Amino acid sequence: MKLAAIDIGSNAARLLITEVTENNSGEAVFSKLNLVRVPLRLGFDVFEYGIIPKPKIGMILQTMKAYRHLLNAYGVDHLLACATSAMRDARNASDIIRKVKLETGIEIEVISGDKEAGLVYENHIAESMNKESSYLYIDVGGGSTELSFFSNNILTFKQSFNIGTIRLLKDMVKEAEWEELKTSLRAATKGHKSVVAIGSGGNINKVFSMSKRKDGKPLQLDLLRDYLKELGSVSLAERMRLFSLREDRADVIVPALQIYTNVMRWAGAEEIYVPKIGLVDGLIRHLWDTIQAKKVV
Repeated sequence: MKLAAIDIGSNAARLLITEVTENNSGEAVFSKLNLVRVPLRLGFDVFEYGIIPKPKIGMILQTMKAYRHLLNAYGVDHLLACATSAMRDARNASDIIRKVKLETGIEIEVISGDKEAGLVYENHIAESMNKESSYLYIDVGGGSTELSFFSNNILTFKQSFNIGTIRLLKDMVKEAEWEELKTSLRAATKGHKSVVAIGSGGNINKVFSMSKRKDGKPLQLDLLRDYLKELGSVSLAERMRLFSLREDRADVIVPALQIYTNVMRWAGAEEIYVPKIGLVDGLIRHLWDTIQAKKVV
């Protein structure tokens, strides 16, 4: 069965197409067929002006039309499309969603921050890791950061905070919001086993790639601090040249590292695993579970 998920984020829109088969034990095996990313950068307009302007609406429509062609070409059986922080804040989001449905047949659901946090957790990475630790999922986006805390085989905390890379670039995150994140995180992790972080999002994946670490090996908090200092000390142009970064990655990677290092420090996590998962992966898992549940009924 072929499943697809679309994530319309504050910085980029992603389409993931996956084939799901079952092994001899009846367990689902997920094989990625294609992952497409278009840097729409909706948050730059929305967080400052509250709406998505006409040129960006045109870009959304063209992107969704291209995704529709890919869905048809791959013969996708089921699709789940969601939008996050930028669309949550955009006053004209409902008009855009209606246009997309009319012109492409794709139905977009604007999801809450807490639901976003839960969907990232649905990748269930922590369950396969060392039971001697607690695990904190950290998903950093352009408009928000989603945290989920997993301890003793139980999800004990999940929350979304309006602290994202684009909001930081726009200087739109108040000190009180950082304090709320710190207080909530310390309360959630207090008294639990030692905390290990699990990072998702394009920026932490890029940092992992730059580190040349082998898959499955964690990054140390001190290494993230070094990258933050090194990347933050040069201009955008120099960052692009020295680290071979696209402009739409080079500007957001520094505030992303600021978020990851702060969250890890406040949670007492000294290392972070980067299993190359994101919201689209969680959406695929959620879609599969929904389909299976309907079969049982």
